[in-house]
Parts: sequence; structure tokens; C-alpha cells
Amino acid sequence: MEGQTLKMRLRQGGLDETLQSLYGAARLEAARSRCTGVLEGFARTFGKEAEALFSAPGRTELGGNHTDHQHGRVLAAGVDLDILAAAAVNDSGVIRVQSEGYPLILVDLDRLTPVPGEENTTAALIRGVAARMKELGCPVGGVEAYMVSDVPGGSGLSSSAAFEVLMGTMLNGLFWGGRASAVEIAQIGQYAENVFFGKPCGLMDQTASSVGGVVAIDFADPSRPVVEQISLDLAAGGYALCIIDSGADHADLTDEYAAVTRELKAVCRHFGKEVLREVPEEDFLAQLPQVRRAAGDRGVLRAFHVYGENRRAAAEARALRAGDFDEFLRLVRESGRSSAMYLQNIVPTGAVEHQEMMTALALAERLLEGRGAVRVHGGGFAGTAQAFVPLESLEKFKTGMGAVLGEGSCCAVTIRPVGGVRLDGTM
Repeated sequence: MEGQTLKMRLRQGGLDETLQSLYGAARLEAARSRCTGVLEGFARTFGKEAEALFSAPGRTELGGNHTDHQHGRVLAAGVDLDILAAAAVNDSGVIRVQSEGYPLILVDLDRLTPVPGEENTTAALIRGVAARMKELGCPVGGVEAYMVSDVPGGSGLSSSAAFEVLMGTMLNGLFWGGRASAVEIAQIGQYAENVFFGKPCGLMDQTASSVGGVVAIDFADPSRPVVEQISLDLAAGGYALCIIDSGADHADLTDEYAAVTRELKAVCRHFGKEVLREVPEEDFLAQLPQVRRAAGDRGVLRAFHVYGENRRAAAEARALRAGDFDEFLRLVRESGRSSAMYLQNIVPTGAVEHQEMMTALALAERLLEGRGAVRVHGGGFAGTAQAFVPLESLEKFKTGMGAVLGEGSCCAVTIRPVGGVRLDGTM
């Protein structure tokens, strides 16, 4: 579609239905303005008009804390914070990406193998997505893209997965006619992050961002995850979903995260298996004395959490399908207790004076006064918590959290019904 026509459609309301479905009627004007700004940024940067608009959301983990890397079950959702991009095809054989406020990134499509020294960079993700899509048969070509994001880095909403899904959705739409499914785009993003970026992540983040809505995912076979979308209207049920920044710093916590998988692997090794999903719980319980000696008590406790959390994630999905939100909230609270007591991903090892995450959880529980639910969100140790807050208490809750943790520390998000998408509707 010609760029001028795209801008005209936007001004005349031709994209309003799509924008309302993604961001809500109350944010329609803001969404129009943001799209206009992205199109203008593209024209200013590349000296021509954009052909298309793409979006990919951040994600929130609703259930299944630290289960995906054990081939377990999770419950996740795309949210209304996203990365938005204006894009156009070029004939240069180069992908050029300008993220607002950052240097221009150039990725030559003649080199689609991992580049030494490029690990942990955005360029590595772009190269990895393009490489995998070309390997699968997509005739990837040159692209120019201008992007803006309101997915906060370090928020636990997975801005990296949103970026990978956005790139995959963009190349899929511009060069492959939308042939790749949402789950395939998620797997492409995971491949880029594992092989090119150098992070051995699971598949939950990319799947939630790519599919959108609320999704129950079973990773028993990660190459063919079973993904089911579940309808959920939090506002109609009288609740808001909040993400709470505990104020803790992720620096120097790499070994804390690695210890979770390392200790679970020690449990599995006792049974000659790679992941806990392959070890029947009854075998684990029958050999508990031997497993304690082999893996240590913390490894055993973490295994107790994963077994229980897999059951909870499945039960949470059933509760939502049945419309039993009270039961869902009960399970969320139970998940939070298990993460704290058994998974032990709330307080870094040896921390005494500084326990930001636990303080955030305690404060949230006090402000909720027995209603709603709160739990650790994502990896834990630092970062964010998640709370389901009654709508009539939302402003009081946000004010109370902000008074202790800082203004803006509590952000209400909504669940968006779709994942990675081309906004101008010409996939």
C-alpha cells in the first residue's frame, strides 16, 4: 500500500477498528497519534513513505512460574503495551532498523550466520530472525523500519520477545504472504534468541506475544507446543491487572537465575532425564531421600514447586474457561506462596537488609485487604510483581504502591486480543 494512502486511511479513521481492538476505545486518539508519529519518523529517517504498520505486544505470565524450561505448562497473555513499527521493502539486501532514541542498525542479508561479538545485541536478534525465516523458505529481502516501544525494558513484560515477534511478523507479511503461523513466528524468535543472541530462553514469552489474548500452553514437546486461547474480560469481572516494579536491580543476579535450572537438572540427572516433565512425580516422591542427597534440599523444593505449578497452570486455565474467577484468584495466590516457599525466587541468596520484591509483595497484600491476588512475575529475585486489583480499589492501590516504591511503580495493563499483527490489514 502506498505510504500516502496509508497516512490518509489513518487520518480518515480507516484503521480505527483495528486500533480500538488493540488499545481500547479510550486510547483511540492516542493510538492514532502514535501511528502518525511512527509514519513521520519513518519518512524523516529514510526519505520516503512507509508501506505498512506492524505491532507486537509485551506479555505477562499469569501462571506457570519457571515451568517452561522444564517442558511444563504455562498461562500467559499479550498486553496492550507494544512495539509499533512503520516499514517498507527496499532492494538493497540490507535490513535497516531505527528504534526511536537509539542508533540505526544495519544487518546485511548476505551474512546470515552468527557474528562473533554480536551476541546480546539487537542486531543479533534481527539477523537470527531473518536467517531462520530464510532457512524455512521465506524469500527475505531488504527492509527499512522505524520503531517505537512502550514496553518498558526490565519490566518483566518481555520487550525482547516482542521485538523478535515484530521482526518475524514484519518479514512474514512483507515477503511470505503471512504463511508462517503465530506459533512458528514464536519459534523463529526463540531460535534467534538462543542461537544468535546467546540466551537459552524458553518459548513462553514469544508464544504469548505472537498469539495474543490469554493462552494456555503445554510445552511437553517444545517443537510442537499445544496452544489454546482462552477468553478473559478482566474489566467485566471487576478487576484490573497491575504490574509492580519492586525497584530491585537485576545486576549480578545471573547465577541466581541459572541456579534454578542447574538444581532442577541435578534432580533430573538422578533419574537419567533432562527435564522434570520427563520424571513422573510418583518416582520423585518414592526416591526422595536419594534425590535429596543427589540434588540438595533446595533442588528438591524447587522440584516440588514445578510439579505443583504445572497442576496449577492447568487448573487456572480450567477455572477461566468455566468463568470461575474466584477459583482462578485462589490459584494465583497459591502460586505466589509456592514461588516464595519452594521455588525461592523472591529473595536473592544471603540478602537480609535489601528485600525489595518481598516488600513489594507484602505491601500489595496489605493494600488488597484480602481481595484480588498478588504474586511474583517472571524470573523473580528482582524485577516485578503482578496483582489482580478490584477496580473500585485501583487508584488507592496504585497510590499506595507509588508512595512506597516510587511514582509510576504500579502500572495497570489490559489484555490485548491479538499478538503480532499488520495494522493496515493487507497481510
